[in-house]
Amino acid sequence: MDFPPLSASFTLTLPDWIRDELADVPDVIPDLHERMALVNRLADRNWREGNGGPFAALIAESDTGRIVSVGVNVVLASNVSLGHAEVTAIGTAQARLGVWDLGGSRPDGTPQPAHELLVNWRPCVQCYGAAMWSGIRSLVIAGSGPECEDLTTFDEGPMIEDWAAAFEARGIRVTEGIRRDEAVDVFRAYRRAVDGDLVTVYNARSGD
Repeated sequence: MDFPPLSASFTLTLPDWIRDELADVPDVIPDLHERMALVNRLADRNWREGNGGPFAALIAESDTGRIVSVGVNVVLASNVSLGHAEVTAIGTAQARLGVWDLGGSRPDGTPQPAHELLVNWRPCVQCYGAAMWSGIRSLVIAGSGPECEDLTTFDEGPMIEDWAAAFEARGIRVTEGIRRDEAVDVFRAYRRAVDGDLVTVYNARSGD
């Protein structure tokens, strides 16, 4: 088998069905719980469509609820292990706004509004760093307990115990418990598919 040539780029692309899901969604969702409801809805559809795990994220302006970007897990669709929901939401937000710092100034030097990242569970170790360095000013999650790993069987990595305090120390407010039961229901549905061998759980070195 010939070894393929070196690649000069890779792409993380959101699935086409995202457009259908967002077709009737307003540009501004003032209510935090309604924003998380959208995240849970995207997470549930994502695994059913075969793109990746039951995870979704959203970036919005904190004060207004204006939606800047959404993201879902695209590891299976892209064959790139970096393709987590937080990464795709952060990347598409930065691409849309033309900035690498979601907490800094716009390209013309004017201040940006504060941005929040909503996720249907606490970020894994990879996305913990991605979120921290993105420039967001708040992180909103449905929950952070063992339910995610217990139900989905995904390895979320060795998170530090004071992970939330580390965000707060960097000026990133953490809000937890928004539509938690709804998020867990998505994980339960995914687990039934896992037990039925209907989905691929892509933990690294899962065969070792």
